[in-house]
Amino acid sequence: MSDIQRDIRRPLLFECAWEVANKVGGIYTVIKTKVPVTVSEFGDRYCLIGPLSYKTAPMEVEAEEPTDPDFAAALDAMRSKGVKALYGRWLIEGAPRVLLFDTGSQYSMLDEWKGDLWNLAGIPTPPNDHETNETVVFGYMVAWFLGEYVSRQLHTAVIAHFHEWQAGLAIPLCRKRHIDVTTVFTTHATLLGRYLCAGSVDFYNNLQYFDVDHEAGKRGIYHRYCIERSSAHCADVFTTVSHITAYESEHLLKRKPDGVLPNGLNVVKFQAMHEFQNLHQTAKQKIHEFVRGHFYGHFDFDLDNTLYMFTAGRYEYRNKGVDMFIESLARLNYRLQKSNSKMTVVAFIIMPAATSSYTIEALKGQAVTKQLRDTVTEIQNRVGQRLFDHAMRSNGEHGTIPTPDDLLSDEDKVLLKRRIFALKRNSLPPVTTHNMLDDANDPILNQIRRVQLFNHGHDRVKIVFHPDFLNSNNPILGLDYEEFVRGCHLGVFPSYYEPWGYTPAECTVMGIPSITTNLSGFGCFMQDLIEHPEDEGCYIIDRRMQSVEDSVNSLTNCMFGFVNKTKRQRINQRNRVERLSPLLDWKNLGMEYSKARQLALRRAYPDAFYGNEEEEFDFGAGIDRMMPSVPPSPRFRASGIATPGDIGTLTEEMERLKTSDYRGFNWPSSQDDEDEGYPFPLVMKVRSRTSSIVSGASTPGGGAFKSLTENDLRKADAVLSYVGEGHVNGVNGNH
Repeated sequence: MSDIQRDIRRPLLFECAWEVANKVGGIYTVIKTKVPVTVSEFGDRYCLIGPLSYKTAPMEVEAEEPTDPDFAAALDAMRSKGVKALYGRWLIEGAPRVLLFDTGSQYSMLDEWKGDLWNLAGIPTPPNDHETNETVVFGYMVAWFLGEYVSRQLHTAVIAHFHEWQAGLAIPLCRKRHIDVTTVFTTHATLLGRYLCAGSVDFYNNLQYFDVDHEAGKRGIYHRYCIERSSAHCADVFTTVSHITAYESEHLLKRKPDGVLPNGLNVVKFQAMHEFQNLHQTAKQKIHEFVRGHFYGHFDFDLDNTLYMFTAGRYEYRNKGVDMFIESLARLNYRLQKSNSKMTVVAFIIMPAATSSYTIEALKGQAVTKQLRDTVTEIQNRVGQRLFDHAMRSNGEHGTIPTPDDLLSDEDKVLLKRRIFALKRNSLPPVTTHNMLDDANDPILNQIRRVQLFNHGHDRVKIVFHPDFLNSNNPILGLDYEEFVRGCHLGVFPSYYEPWGYTPAECTVMGIPSITTNLSGFGCFMQDLIEHPEDEGCYIIDRRMQSVEDSVNSLTNCMFGFVNKTKRQRINQRNRVERLSPLLDWKNLGMEYSKARQLALRRAYPDAFYGNEEEEFDFGAGIDRMMPSVPPSPRFRASGIATPGDIGTLTEEMERLKTSDYRGFNWPSSQDDEDEGYPFPLVMKVRSRTSSIVSGASTPGGGAFKSLTENDLRKADAVLSYVGEGHVNGVNGNH
């Protein structure tokens, strides 16, 4: 780093990701929802950096000129060399500053930059990988900009936070060029982990045995893996989104993460508890309409005794646990039949796949149901008019009650019969709403065939596979995803590989109970924070320490227990689930990002914190801490895990990149071979007795920092030894 003394009290923050104003996947949701709390902390000292997509940027970004003269000068210097960039405000809540680079404007430099990357870091880049080419160009442009900016802006510390390998290439470049920025790298899922889990391997029990270079090379992603690994190792602070991903990163990326930064959501609390229950009721009625149409001709179950379960996400058959979900549904169907249950379960699988069109049966079902409803409404109006006229003609005397034949004309009867006969159906209700392009080889459909869940009349579990995104313009299931989730009773996400898991988190925020696993980041998070999460409607299946058979049985038991709840119990459980939502609010989880940034500043500028005894750093300053509202239930764990947002934990001296600085989180294991883990919140470990133990360091605002000498420590040891031998005159007498 430079010898220039930069101000660390009001640092500048650049946050770089491939999905800034460019929706591709889940990181877009992370960045977009986190913006309001980051803007509240940094204001205009915060700027996002991403690639310029001409399809989305004109609709998402309002162009303007930079007001910071150093920023403008750096951008002008790059534009003079042919760089095209868009600067302005991202039109989302918080309206953050955003800088988007057009990677296509610098493709002429691609070969030169690839050669430089090989000479600099030994990272190979094949010519035909378009995504890697984009990553290289984008990474060099970001490093170029940061270098131009910090060479002009010399008075304030600069933090650069990078998400995922596509943005992380700039980190080793900044390190090699000695650019005076402090860096944070967050991985949301490892490349190799996703590829390995997609194959049928016992991933988590064999993590320490994988030959990572060989496995990456075998799958053709060695160059991408090198970029990801170099980003993790060169960053001042390396973080992940969950403990399970931290465990994975330590073995696959060969660096123990410094901490965990869980993903949050913007939680909107209702003024009254019944409001979200009303939304559930309204959305459920819309799902009822779909079910009536989809199961026409075989609609022989009571909707008042019907529960809606669903799973959703990317079509990753094994990673998302769809195989376990379908197997458990078959077992649930058997148990409900054996117990003569009156309950019916309709299970939805919402996963986009390659389709050609809607099935004729699915469209016909909605059409004949609509015709029947329109006819009944028309007849109902005519019957009402006849009933009114008959009552008026009685003149208050000798009134008679009309017979059904008086009210229902022959024409009405014929019309109603025609609509009823149209409901005749010779085939079973389809298990899918679309025509699949590769029906014979689709793994979901093949498993449904294997377990024979074909929506028979005697089946207590019905399946609907909707291989497309949900939206309100859908002619079959016309609901947006959020509205659909609110209308369901239970979300089931038995994932095998899920670094975080926004789907169960969204269920929790909307007051819908969910089932997840201890191999998902969300499941680990809730298990750490809540004493008995299943009591609060957050069921967590053990997929790590149990066999597949035991895990399937556990999932079946959870669903069977849920089906047997009374309506009153389900309402109470939804209330308890909704009360968990503050745990997932960015107002609380955003503090973990703040602490990671503070940690990066400590590692980059240790002298600014401890070098000058006259300098004091107020760790209580910064954004106001918002504590979650804690009702009598749920009960938070009292051992080891603090509530999100305890910034006072970052209070020990840092030693740059060479050391492991953290007190561990014990990973659940039958063996004591993993004694350290990944803290949440970030808690620091004392590394050196003489240099790291600082007076007042453990208490925010605890006064001037004074280092203890080795002589002081020897005296303390002697006193403690004397106490241990029992030679102390206690207040209650001699011992």
